[in-house]
Amino acid sequence: MTKNRLCDLNDHLFAQIERLADEDNSPEKIDQEHKRAEAMVGVADQILRTAAVQLQAAKLVSDHDGADPRPYLSMMEKPATDTALKLVEGR
Repeated sequence: MTKNRLCDLNDHLFAQIERLADEDNSPEKIDQEHKRAEAMVGVADQILRTAAVQLQAAKLVSDHDGADPRPYLSMMEKPATDTALKLVEGR
């Protein structure tokens, strides 16, 4: 199963925090993990911007066409999709 959901992103970020906090890391390993963390932050930022655009698209479609916004919320899974639907529908 692929791990391409926002909840998976959280899992990856918290795993990176654990690697950074490992007290047994050598200075070289800390530097390596720091560089890896910076790269992950850049990717995570882009993923979150994409999710925000998806949410805006879903809201736009729902507000103007009354169409089902779920196809625009592909990065989210239940219960996040349910929460996003409430935001889109203004509930």
